[in-house]
Amino acid sequence: MAGRINDEDVKAVRDAVPIDAVVSEYLQLRNAGGGNLKGLCPFHDEKSPSFQVSPSKGLFHCFGCQEGGDTITFVMKVDHLSFSEVVERLAGQAGITLRYEEGGYNPTHQRGERIRLVEAHKVAAQFYVDQLESPEAEIGRAFLAERGFDQAAAQHFGVGYSPAGWDHLTRFLRGKGFSDKEILLSGLSQEGRRGPIDRFRGRLMWPIRDIGGEVVGFGARRLREDDNGPKYLNTPETPIYRKSQVLYGIDLAKKDIAKSSRAVVVEGYTDVMACHLAGVTTAIATCGTAFGNDHIKILRRLLMDNGSARVIFTFDGDAAGQKAALRAFEDDQKFAAETYIAIAPDNMDPCDLRLAKGDEAVADLVEPRTPLFEFALRQIVSRYDLETPAGRAAALDEAAPVVARIKNSASQHEVAVQLAGMLGILDTQFVVKRVGQLARWARERGGRGPAPAGPGRGGPQDAPAAAPARPFGGPALTLRNPVFTTERELLKLALQYPQLVSPAFDAYGVDEFTADPYAAVRQAVMDAGGAEQGVHDPQQYLVSVREAAPDDAVRAMVTELAVEAIRRKTVDEAYAGEQLVTVRKRAVDRRIRDVQGTLTRLGAGGDPHQLAAVQNELWVLQQYGQALRERGADAL
Repeated sequence: MAGRINDEDVKAVRDAVPIDAVVSEYLQLRNAGGGNLKGLCPFHDEKSPSFQVSPSKGLFHCFGCQEGGDTITFVMKVDHLSFSEVVERLAGQAGITLRYEEGGYNPTHQRGERIRLVEAHKVAAQFYVDQLESPEAEIGRAFLAERGFDQAAAQHFGVGYSPAGWDHLTRFLRGKGFSDKEILLSGLSQEGRRGPIDRFRGRLMWPIRDIGGEVVGFGARRLREDDNGPKYLNTPETPIYRKSQVLYGIDLAKKDIAKSSRAVVVEGYTDVMACHLAGVTTAIATCGTAFGNDHIKILRRLLMDNGSARVIFTFDGDAAGQKAALRAFEDDQKFAAETYIAIAPDNMDPCDLRLAKGDEAVADLVEPRTPLFEFALRQIVSRYDLETPAGRAAALDEAAPVVARIKNSASQHEVAVQLAGMLGILDTQFVVKRVGQLARWARERGGRGPAPAGPGRGGPQDAPAAAPARPFGGPALTLRNPVFTTERELLKLALQYPQLVSPAFDAYGVDEFTADPYAAVRQAVMDAGGAEQGVHDPQQYLVSVREAAPDDAVRAMVTELAVEAIRRKTVDEAYAGEQLVTVRKRAVDRRIRDVQGTLTRLGAGGDPHQLAAVQNELWVLQQYGQALRERGADAL
């Protein structure tokens, strides 16, 4: 993609394309009252409509599965496209010419550049497919046959062959009207001593497609012994190809990944082919790079952060495979899905396994076997001598922070018990408490991971003074709890009627919201510049808050609160003041209880200076609490 799309143009697209018109292309909408529309959610199965669209706010939200967002988000989710792809599609429908920040004004050039590069790859892909039938490509056909792939399999995956000459493809592309500049920019050719020459020569070719099905690059496998290049050669970084942002097979697997909430990550092109042919149609692979953050983002869009989703990694059992698995575990907690590792007997990859034992063996391989965290822990523990106290202690020092990173507290406790068993430590509660302590320190450090062990890092007093980041566990809150009800109502007011709560709301701390999801929304409002921003431009304010949300779960909560009706028919300053005061009074009361507990612990023998400071804080808090009860919003 050539440059970042101008923010004003993105806003123009949002304003020009009504969300109800776009959503109506995918599902039937009917009146829901209050200016909203409702229909059956396209993102989960339901019998009664819980999916709502607010044309006035340009937002949608499903109260069943919590999916939500604006027009662009809806098309991204329903068609599995990137942000830029959706903006370009909607801009074309609205007749809006986009500008790209990195390349200046763009009437046709930059958008045309992408179109030309994609077209060049489409032409090249067909050229390579046609060449696979040539006599020269016999070596390539034999390679495929030896691995169990017939002509139908090659056609299904678009496998081709690049001739061994210097410039066969280059000349072919020139004949199709492509300039040397375009051919070089595409990465299909490279500079030679006398002009452009083919980048891929005498190799078996796999087209790499983006999630929309467009060919954006190639993976090329060496076939001949006299080829001195690497075993696999991929397209270099180009305006349309970033290896960290593509997954081989994603175009074929996306529908089944979304439908089954399961993805299988394998290591190579032939492994993807073997899995799909064996019925494992959710298999994808990285393209010559480690599985990383951008790949996770692609899968999360398809898995939709479903709590029951599963990601299964298959790695070779050798040292390199183990290293890859541990590297994948580094990003494990960025998934909402459960992650597993599958290692075939005799360390065979899925392609070899299919050859040796058939399709059923491949299908059986990717049934979840070992949780990725368990594999990672066993790899750590295996490096220490557990027969000695020093070895067990050292293994615990390295493994406990790994367990502490598990977000779900119940899972964290269970794994800590398993770790005690792995280490042979009979005092299970000692390990559980150690892990819990590290997890608390991590939260106090703002989610940056457990504090390292060693002198000077022995307790919470070493943590920064900044407020801890609150993990967001989802919107499963009971509104029968009056505390949650008021916090929710105040956030709805801040998003829907910012003029009624500003500027007082902007002085509220994140810790004044006791529910983790609400604290996260409060932080997003703060990061977007505060509720005061909504007084001037309400619709852009909501866009800014959603963009400031740290993840899809918080973003969905923002949308839900922005769409949900206020609990009172008459929404005015008096009602807003009641919510502001109630939330603040409860926060003050909580702090008073904390300070009173501190006084009790200090007792009569405490430091006189510290004791006086705590007593003074208690007096100030009590006076403020009294003022709130007597004067209400005037005391804020």
